[in-house]
Amino acid sequence: MRIAIYGYGNLGRGVESAIRQNADMELVAVFTRRDPASVQVATEGVPVYNIAEAAQHQDEIDVLVLCGGSATDLPEQTPEMAKLFNVIDSFDTHARIPEHFANVDKVAKEHGHIALISCGWDPGMFSLNRLYANAVLPQGKDYTFWGKGVSQGHSDAIRRVKGVKNGKQYTCPVEAALEAVRSGSNPELTTRQMHTRVCYIVPEEGADLAAIEKEIKEMPNYFADYDTTVHFISEEEFAAEHAGIPHGGFVMRSGVTGFNGENKHIIEYNLKLDSNPEFTSSVLCAFARAINRLHQEGVNGCKTVFDIAPAYLSPLSGEELRAHML
Repeated sequence: MRIAIYGYGNLGRGVESAIRQNADMELVAVFTRRDPASVQVATEGVPVYNIAEAAQHQDEIDVLVLCGGSATDLPEQTPEMAKLFNVIDSFDTHARIPEHFANVDKVAKEHGHIALISCGWDPGMFSLNRLYANAVLPQGKDYTFWGKGVSQGHSDAIRRVKGVKNGKQYTCPVEAALEAVRSGSNPELTTRQMHTRVCYIVPEEGADLAAIEKEIKEMPNYFADYDTTVHFISEEEFAAEHAGIPHGGFVMRSGVTGFNGENKHIIEYNLKLDSNPEFTSSVLCAFARAINRLHQEGVNGCKTVFDIAPAYLSPLSGEELRAHML
């Protein structure tokens, strides 16, 4: 498979590293908005182009992996690139997925390409586990917990507060809430009861620490609905303890079976990730393999993870899968 990367940030670099772990994949190009001469990729011999040059390389690429952001990049880039290539993205604005799907589906069908959107771990792997659990236990309740991990959007928000030199925010599941769900009691949980937020702040010299803490804790849409703890630390401690981008979480369904609902069952899927972008990239590569296979079968249009049979994700043959994984 000839894969190209569109956008070379944390996610793009993650895709590059994931390709190295898949013997049936080859990185053939990187496209960037920056000056290509200023971008040094880790894979020797791979050319770097400006994104404006993408159309000139249509015949060289089996799947284009889009590594832009969901807020402004992907709503434009995915439908535009689906005119030229088979594409995959990690669009994660849940409320806008139906709209994004419709936009991409129209273009992909018109140009005979296949596109897969919203692929990663949530949406993506968590979505699959929600679907499986709902199908198996139709009488029940879903719960999703995120963390402990870095929320990049919330971290950006705290860095914009006056007097903050640097900062990182962690979303943490409340252990008591997790245990309540695992007990099978189907609790009704508020936002505040499910997650806490912990901020690590490097303040500017002479900054008003009380004012910083107050503004963070009262920030609407980010922190006001949560129990939030703010820690002030040195630049050295920040560099030593908070340089990574870990994340993870839990998808759980609590359900019942039996003629009177007398038997309780818990389905739980959890992730603990040292690197959010590298894990997301690994999911993208597996699904890139699937859409390349589907394209070879003549399939086109937009797909989600729900539409992909598991066998298409694996480099193993059907015979090998039946012998070793079934």
